[in-house]
Amino acid sequence: MLTSFAGVFWFILTLLPLVFLQRLLHREIQAVLLILTRNAELTIGLFSILFLPGVAMHELSHFLMAKLLRVRTGRFSLLPKALPNGRLQMGYVETEQTDIFRDSLIGLAPLIAGSVFVAYVGSDHLQLGTLWKFLQNGQLNLFYMAVGVLPTVNDFYLWLYLAFAVSSTMMPSESDSHAWFPLGIWVVGLLGLAVFAGAGAWMLTNLTPLVNGFLSNVAELFSASVVLHIVFLIPAFIVHKILAKVTGVDVKR
Repeated sequence: MLTSFAGVFWFILTLLPLVFLQRLLHREIQAVLLILTRNAELTIGLFSILFLPGVAMHELSHFLMAKLLRVRTGRFSLLPKALPNGRLQMGYVETEQTDIFRDSLIGLAPLIAGSVFVAYVGSDHLQLGTLWKFLQNGQLNLFYMAVGVLPTVNDFYLWLYLAFAVSSTMMPSESDSHAWFPLGIWVVGLLGLAVFAGAGAWMLTNLTPLVNGFLSNVAELFSASVVLHIVFLIPAFIVHKILAKVTGVDVKR
């Protein structure tokens, strides 16, 4: 029974670390930039430039999904803005508020587009599928050899940077997910009615494998994003601590 929902558990176990690592890495990078520049506005500008490819894909995916669903759009911006709650708004697209289904899809668009992009880069340019197979088969020697060869791949560092920038900005913001809770209530209610009507066994047999397989694939993408964030977080953390030690200046949380 539990194996039927393995994809759901794996999805949750990879989503939570990704959200945590994304926020932690962003704080470390901002701290490094602020110590170096001693200027909040310049720090925001440099930070936004660093993640510009991901921000552009994030906002463009909102815009295109809204157009696809025939939802009117307003202003579009990729310029960063500090919010009153202390958070940084990297960009925005104004869209007309409609029904919860279309609002949810528009909010989910960056995660869909970002996941597709990371999957493309991971399979076609970073060879993550091959590395994963070596790990699954216990072929550690081949795995380490493949990792050592990766930097020689054409434009490796460019694709690594793009995959990182996109995966680090693809998570929906609070405003993106405002319609998810009411939509979730509707979905849970409909599933409850279906079970009450006697369709529980049919859904468990026919729908659960599809959902489980889909979430397993998404979890693999999230796992790759988690690894990318760890790869960049370690040097960012070290540089932050060295700069704080050398300059005697640090950033309060």
